[in-house]
Amino acid sequence: MKALTYLGPGKKELMEKPKPKIEKETDAIVKITKTTICGTDLHILSGDVPTVEEGRILGHEGVGIIEEVGSGVKNFKKGDRVLISCITSCGKCENCKKGLYAHCEDGGWILGHLIDGTQAEYVRIPHADNSLYPIPEGVDEEALVMLSDILPTGFEIGVLNGKVQPGQTVAIIGAGPVGMAALLTAQFYSPAEIIMVDLDDNRLEVAKKFGATQVVNSADGKAIEKIMELTGGKGVDVAMEAVGIPATFDICQEIVKPDGYIANIGVHGKSVEFHIEKLWIRNITLTTGLVNTTSTPMLLKTVQSKKLKPEQLITHRFAFTDIMKAYEVFGNAAKEKALKVIISND
Repeated sequence: MKALTYLGPGKKELMEKPKPKIEKETDAIVKITKTTICGTDLHILSGDVPTVEEGRILGHEGVGIIEEVGSGVKNFKKGDRVLISCITSCGKCENCKKGLYAHCEDGGWILGHLIDGTQAEYVRIPHADNSLYPIPEGVDEEALVMLSDILPTGFEIGVLNGKVQPGQTVAIIGAGPVGMAALLTAQFYSPAEIIMVDLDDNRLEVAKKFGATQVVNSADGKAIEKIMELTGGKGVDVAMEAVGIPATFDICQEIVKPDGYIANIGVHGKSVEFHIEKLWIRNITLTTGLVNTTSTPMLLKTVQSKKLKPEQLITHRFAFTDIMKAYEVFGNAAKEKALKVIISND
Protein backbone atom coordinates (compact mmCIF):
# COMPACT_ATOMS: atom_id res chain seq x y z
CA MET A 1 0.00 0.00 0.00
CA LYS A 2 1.04 3.64 -0.42
CA ALA A 3 1.82 5.59 2.74
CA LEU A 4 3.32 8.97 3.68
CA THR A 5 6.45 8.03 5.59
CA TYR A 6 8.63 10.09 7.93
CA LEU A 7 12.33 9.77 7.06
CA GLY A 8 13.83 12.09 9.67
CA PRO A 9 13.58 15.84 10.35
CA GLY A 10 12.51 17.66 7.19
CA LYS A 11 12.18 14.45 5.18
CA LYS A 12 9.10 12.52 4.08
CA GLU A 13 8.12 10.39 1.10
CA LEU A 14 5.07 8.68 -0.35
CA MET A 15 6.24 5.09 -0.59
CA GLU A 16 5.09 1.48 -0.71
CA LYS A 17 4.67 -0.13 2.70
CA PRO A 18 3.21 -3.50 3.77
CA LYS A 19 -0.53 -3.50 4.42
CA PRO A 20 -1.13 -3.69 8.19
CA LYS A 21 -2.40 -6.91 9.76
CA ILE A 22 -4.40 -7.76 12.86
CA GLU A 23 -1.88 -8.07 15.70
CA LYS A 24 -4.24 -8.36 18.69
CA GLU A 25 -7.83 -9.55 18.93
CA THR A 26 -8.99 -6.00 19.78
CA ASP A 27 -7.52 -4.53 16.55
CA ALA A 28 -9.35 -3.40 13.43
CA ILE A 29 -7.94 -2.70 9.98
CA VAL A 30 -9.52 0.38 8.38
CA LYS A 31 -9.37 1.33 4.71
CA ILE A 32 -8.85 5.09 4.77
CA THR A 33 -11.28 7.07 2.61
CA LYS A 34 -10.39 10.58 3.83
CA THR A 35 -7.57 11.93 5.95
CA THR A 36 -5.88 15.26 6.57
CA ILE A 37 -2.68 16.91 7.80
CA CYS A 38 -2.33 18.35 11.29
CA GLY A 39 -0.02 21.05 12.58
CA THR A 40 1.43 18.33 14.79
CA ASP A 41 2.62 16.53 11.64
CA LEU A 42 4.56 19.68 10.75
CA HIS A 43 6.01 19.74 14.28
CA ILE A 44 7.15 16.13 13.76
CA LEU A 45 8.82 17.06 10.48
CA SER A 46 10.52 19.99 12.22
CA GLY A 47 12.06 17.57 14.71
CA ASP A 48 9.94 18.81 17.64
CA VAL A 49 8.70 15.29 18.49
CA PRO A 50 11.85 13.15 18.80
CA THR A 51 9.85 10.07 19.88
CA VAL A 52 8.75 9.61 16.23
CA GLU A 53 11.09 7.12 14.59
CA GLU A 54 12.28 7.19 11.00
CA GLY A 55 10.08 4.99 8.83
CA ARG A 56 6.90 5.87 10.72
CA ILE A 57 3.72 6.41 8.69
CA LEU A 58 2.35 9.81 9.71
CA GLY A 59 -1.22 10.93 10.42
CA HIS A 60 -3.74 10.55 13.23
CA GLU A 61 -7.01 11.76 11.67
CA GLY A 62 -9.45 10.28 9.21
CA VAL A 63 -12.53 8.33 8.29
CA GLY A 64 -12.74 4.99 6.55
CA ILE A 65 -14.36 1.60 6.12
CA ILE A 66 -13.65 -1.41 8.32
CA GLU A 67 -11.71 -3.97 6.31
CA GLU A 68 -11.17 -6.57 9.04
CA VAL A 69 -11.69 -6.92 12.80
CA GLY A 70 -10.04 -9.04 15.45
CA SER A 71 -12.05 -11.67 17.30
CA GLY A 72 -12.32 -9.43 20.36
CA VAL A 73 -13.96 -6.49 18.56
CA LYS A 74 -17.66 -6.38 19.46
CA ASN A 75 -18.94 -3.00 18.23
CA PHE A 76 -17.82 -3.06 14.59
CA LYS A 77 -17.81 -5.39 11.61
CA LYS A 78 -16.41 -5.44 8.11
CA GLY A 79 -17.98 -2.75 5.91
CA ASP A 80 -18.84 -0.33 8.74
CA ARG A 81 -17.98 3.32 8.06
CA VAL A 82 -16.05 4.79 10.97
CA LEU A 83 -14.51 7.94 12.36
CA ILE A 84 -10.99 7.39 13.69
CA SER A 85 -10.10 9.11 16.95
CA CYS A 86 -6.62 10.60 17.20
CA ILE A 87 -6.47 9.05 20.67
CA THR A 88 -6.35 5.29 21.20
CA SER A 89 -7.95 4.11 24.45
CA CYS A 90 -8.29 0.68 26.00
CA GLY A 91 -11.19 1.85 28.19
CA LYS A 92 -10.03 -0.35 31.07
CA CYS A 93 -6.88 1.13 32.64
CA GLU A 94 -6.84 3.55 35.58
CA ASN A 95 -6.47 6.63 33.37
CA CYS A 96 -9.20 5.57 30.93
CA LYS A 97 -11.60 5.01 33.82
CA LYS A 98 -11.02 8.66 34.79
CA GLY A 99 -11.73 9.77 31.21
CA LEU A 100 -8.03 10.53 30.75
CA TYR A 101 -7.83 8.70 27.42
CA ALA A 102 -4.83 10.79 26.32
CA HIS A 103 -2.80 8.90 28.91
CA CYS A 104 -4.20 5.42 28.34
CA GLU A 105 -1.61 2.94 29.60
CA ASP A 106 -1.84 1.02 26.32
CA GLY A 107 -2.68 3.88 23.97
CA GLY A 108 -3.01 7.65 24.05
CA TRP A 109 -1.65 9.56 21.08
CA ILE A 110 0.11 6.71 19.34
CA LEU A 111 -1.21 6.91 15.73
CA GLY A 112 1.41 8.52 13.50
CA HIS A 113 3.59 8.88 16.60
CA LEU A 114 4.50 5.54 18.19
CA ILE A 115 2.70 3.31 15.67
CA ASP A 116 1.86 3.76 11.99
CA GLY A 117 -0.84 6.31 11.27
CA THR A 118 -3.63 7.28 8.94
CA GLN A 119 -1.84 8.92 6.00
CA ALA A 120 -1.94 5.59 4.22
CA GLU A 121 -4.37 3.44 2.28
CA TYR A 122 -4.92 1.24 5.36
CA VAL A 123 -4.32 1.65 9.09
CA ARG A 124 -4.38 -0.69 12.09
CA ILE A 125 -6.46 0.68 14.98
CA PRO A 126 -5.75 -0.90 18.38
CA HIS A 127 -8.61 -1.09 20.90
CA ALA A 128 -11.04 -0.54 18.06
CA ASP A 129 -14.20 -0.65 20.21
CA ASN A 130 -13.02 2.42 22.18
CA SER A 131 -11.04 4.22 19.47
CA LEU A 132 -13.53 4.30 16.58
CA TYR A 133 -16.98 5.88 16.21
CA PRO A 134 -19.72 4.71 13.84
CA ILE A 135 -20.57 7.28 11.17
CA PRO A 136 -24.29 8.14 11.16
CA GLU A 137 -26.10 7.78 7.86
CA GLY A 138 -26.05 10.92 5.71
CA VAL A 139 -23.40 12.87 7.67
CA ASP A 140 -20.73 14.66 5.60
CA GLU A 141 -17.59 12.55 6.03
CA GLU A 142 -15.30 15.47 5.20
CA ALA A 143 -16.81 17.36 8.14
CA LEU A 144 -16.22 14.36 10.38
CA VAL A 145 -12.48 14.33 9.63
CA MET A 146 -12.39 17.51 11.74
CA LEU A 147 -13.71 15.44 14.67
CA SER A 148 -10.69 13.14 14.76
CA ASP A 149 -8.56 15.79 16.45
CA ILE A 150 -8.94 19.54 15.92
CA LEU A 151 -12.51 20.05 17.12
CA PRO A 152 -12.21 18.01 20.34
CA THR A 153 -8.75 19.56 20.90
CA GLY A 154 -9.94 23.14 20.51
CA PHE A 155 -13.01 22.42 22.61
CA GLU A 156 -11.50 20.36 25.44
CA ILE A 157 -8.04 21.94 25.77
CA GLY A 158 -9.12 25.48 24.90
CA VAL A 159 -12.77 26.03 25.77
CA LEU A 160 -13.33 23.54 28.60
CA ASN A 161 -9.90 23.94 30.22
CA GLY A 162 -10.27 27.72 29.89
CA LYS A 163 -13.71 27.52 31.54
CA VAL A 164 -15.29 29.89 29.01
CA GLN A 165 -18.51 31.40 30.40
CA PRO A 166 -21.29 33.67 29.13
CA GLY A 167 -20.36 37.34 28.94
CA GLN A 168 -16.60 36.79 29.11
CA THR A 169 -13.89 38.19 26.88
CA VAL A 170 -11.81 35.48 25.21
CA ALA A 171 -8.65 35.88 23.14
CA ILE A 172 -7.42 33.10 20.87
CA ILE A 173 -3.81 33.52 19.82
CA GLY A 174 -3.42 31.70 16.51
CA ALA A 175 -6.10 31.43 13.81
CA GLY A 176 -4.95 28.09 12.44
CA PRO A 177 -7.27 25.06 12.34
CA VAL A 178 -7.16 24.37 16.09
CA GLY A 179 -7.60 28.05 16.94
CA MET A 180 -10.59 28.15 14.58
CA ALA A 181 -11.99 25.01 16.22
CA ALA A 182 -11.71 26.76 19.60
CA LEU A 183 -13.48 29.80 18.09
CA LEU A 184 -16.37 27.70 16.77
CA THR A 185 -16.87 25.74 19.98
CA ALA A 186 -16.33 28.67 22.40
CA GLN A 187 -19.61 30.02 21.05
CA PHE A 188 -21.45 27.15 22.77
CA TYR A 189 -20.95 29.22 25.96
CA SER A 190 -21.87 32.70 24.63
CA PRO A 191 -18.80 34.76 25.53
CA ALA A 192 -19.45 38.47 24.90
CA GLU A 193 -16.22 39.01 22.95
CA ILE A 194 -13.87 36.69 21.09
CA ILE A 195 -10.67 38.36 19.93
CA MET A 196 -8.74 36.42 17.28
CA VAL A 197 -5.02 37.12 16.89
CA ASP A 198 -2.86 36.06 13.95
CA LEU A 199 -0.22 37.26 11.50
CA ASP A 200 -2.39 36.46 8.48
CA ASP A 201 -5.12 38.89 7.39
CA ASN A 202 -6.86 36.19 5.34
CA ARG A 203 -7.27 33.94 8.39
CA LEU A 204 -8.50 36.88 10.42
CA GLU A 205 -11.16 37.62 7.80
CA VAL A 206 -12.25 33.97 7.95
CA ALA A 207 -12.32 34.21 11.76
CA LYS A 208 -14.78 37.12 11.51
CA LYS A 209 -17.09 34.95 9.40
CA PHE A 210 -16.82 32.18 12.00
CA GLY A 211 -17.86 34.45 14.88
CA ALA A 212 -14.84 36.45 16.08
CA THR A 213 -16.03 39.85 17.34
CA GLN A 214 -12.59 41.49 17.06
CA VAL A 215 -9.41 40.60 15.16
CA VAL A 216 -5.83 41.67 15.77
CA ASN A 217 -2.95 41.30 13.32
CA SER A 218 0.14 40.69 15.45
CA ALA A 219 2.70 41.18 12.65
CA ASP A 220 3.74 44.61 14.00
CA GLY A 221 4.57 43.20 17.44
CA LYS A 222 1.88 45.31 19.11
CA ALA A 223 -0.74 42.64 19.77
CA ILE A 224 -0.57 43.11 23.55
CA GLU A 225 -1.20 46.87 23.34
CA LYS A 226 -4.06 46.36 20.87
CA ILE A 227 -5.77 43.75 23.05
CA MET A 228 -5.42 45.85 26.18
CA GLU A 229 -6.92 48.79 24.30
CA LEU A 230 -9.84 46.65 23.11
CA THR A 231 -10.50 45.54 26.69
CA GLY A 232 -10.26 48.99 28.28
CA GLY A 233 -6.95 48.06 29.88
CA LYS A 234 -8.45 45.13 31.78
CA GLY A 235 -7.21 42.17 29.73
CA VAL A 236 -9.13 39.00 28.91
CA ASP A 237 -10.85 36.37 31.01
CA VAL A 238 -9.47 33.52 28.90
CA ALA A 239 -6.34 33.57 26.75
CA MET A 240 -5.92 30.52 24.53
CA GLU A 241 -2.47 29.76 23.07
CA ALA A 242 -3.02 27.89 19.80
CA VAL A 243 0.36 28.10 18.05
CA GLY A 244 3.06 26.55 20.23
CA ILE A 245 5.87 29.13 20.17
CA PRO A 246 7.32 31.33 22.93
CA ALA A 247 6.07 34.60 21.39
CA THR A 248 2.42 33.58 21.47
CA PHE A 249 2.67 32.18 24.99
CA ASP A 250 4.18 35.53 26.04
CA ILE A 251 1.15 37.37 24.65
CA CYS A 252 -1.16 35.19 26.75
CA GLN A 253 0.80 35.96 29.93
CA GLU A 254 0.56 39.70 29.30
CA ILE A 255 -3.14 39.92 28.45
CA VAL A 256 -4.76 37.63 31.03
CA LYS A 257 -6.67 39.54 33.71
CA PRO A 258 -6.68 38.71 37.43
CA ASP A 259 -8.55 35.44 38.08
CA GLY A 260 -8.24 34.62 34.36
CA TYR A 261 -7.21 31.46 32.55
CA ILE A 262 -4.38 30.72 30.17
CA ALA A 263 -5.37 27.61 28.22
CA ASN A 264 -2.37 26.30 26.32
CA ILE A 265 -3.41 24.28 23.27
CA GLY A 266 -0.29 24.60 21.08
CA VAL A 267 2.41 21.94 20.72
CA HIS A 268 5.63 23.45 22.05
CA GLY A 269 8.98 22.29 20.71
CA LYS A 270 10.96 24.89 22.69
CA SER A 271 10.89 26.10 26.28
CA VAL A 272 9.06 29.30 27.18
CA GLU A 273 9.63 31.84 29.94
CA PHE A 274 6.89 31.59 32.53
CA HIS A 275 6.67 34.95 34.29
CA ILE A 276 5.73 33.69 37.71
CA GLU A 277 7.22 36.89 39.20
CA LYS A 278 4.31 38.82 37.63
CA LEU A 279 1.59 36.20 37.67
CA TRP A 280 1.85 34.74 41.20
CA ILE A 281 -0.19 37.61 42.62
CA ARG A 282 -2.90 37.63 39.95
CA ASN A 283 -4.79 34.42 40.78
CA ILE A 284 -4.47 33.10 37.24
CA THR A 285 -4.88 29.45 36.23
CA LEU A 286 -2.63 27.89 33.58
CA THR A 287 -3.83 24.70 31.91
CA THR A 288 -2.15 22.41 29.41
CA GLY A 289 -3.20 19.16 27.90
CA LEU A 290 -3.42 16.54 25.23
CA VAL A 291 -6.96 15.97 24.01
CA ASN A 292 -8.88 13.08 25.60
CA THR A 293 -11.64 13.02 22.93
CA THR A 294 -14.29 12.47 25.61
CA SER A 295 -16.31 15.20 23.85
CA THR A 296 -16.34 13.46 20.46
CA PRO A 297 -19.81 11.85 20.83
CA MET A 298 -21.33 15.21 21.77
CA LEU A 299 -19.55 17.01 18.94
CA LEU A 300 -20.70 14.31 16.53
CA LYS A 301 -24.30 15.06 17.49
CA THR A 302 -23.82 18.80 16.96
CA VAL A 303 -22.37 18.13 13.49
CA GLN A 304 -25.20 15.72 12.68
CA SER A 305 -27.77 18.39 13.65
CA LYS A 306 -25.89 21.07 11.65
CA LYS A 307 -25.44 23.22 14.77
CA LEU A 308 -21.70 22.89 14.19
CA LYS A 309 -20.37 23.04 10.62
CA PRO A 310 -16.69 22.04 10.67
CA GLU A 311 -16.66 21.62 6.89
CA GLN A 312 -16.22 25.43 6.87
CA LEU A 313 -12.59 24.80 7.84
CA ILE A 314 -11.81 22.89 4.63
CA THR A 315 -10.02 25.00 2.02
CA HIS A 316 -8.24 22.47 -0.22
CA ARG A 317 -8.85 18.94 -1.48
CA PHE A 318 -6.34 16.44 -2.89
CA ALA A 319 -6.22 12.87 -4.13
CA PHE A 320 -4.13 10.59 -1.93
CA THR A 321 -1.51 10.32 -4.69
CA ASP A 322 -1.03 14.10 -4.37
CA ILE A 323 -0.32 14.05 -0.63
CA MET A 324 3.14 15.58 -1.11
CA LYS A 325 1.49 18.56 -2.80
CA ALA A 326 -1.02 18.71 0.07
CA TYR A 327 1.88 19.01 2.53
CA GLU A 328 3.41 21.77 0.42
CA VAL A 329 0.13 23.73 0.49
CA PHE A 330 -0.53 23.13 4.19
CA GLY A 331 3.07 24.01 5.07
CA ASN A 332 2.65 27.36 3.27
CA ALA A 333 -0.76 28.06 4.72
CA ALA A 334 -0.61 31.87 4.66
CA LYS A 335 0.50 32.04 1.04
CA GLU A 336 -1.96 29.34 -0.07
CA LYS A 337 -4.83 30.61 2.14
CA ALA A 338 -5.08 27.11 3.59
CA LEU A 339 -6.82 25.93 6.74
CA LYS A 340 -7.62 22.22 6.58
CA VAL A 341 -6.86 20.04 3.57
CA ILE A 342 -8.80 16.89 2.77
CA ILE A 343 -6.92 13.98 1.23
CA SER A 344 -9.26 11.46 -0.40
CA ASN A 345 -8.61 7.79 -1.10
CA ASP A 346 -12.14 6.91 -2.24
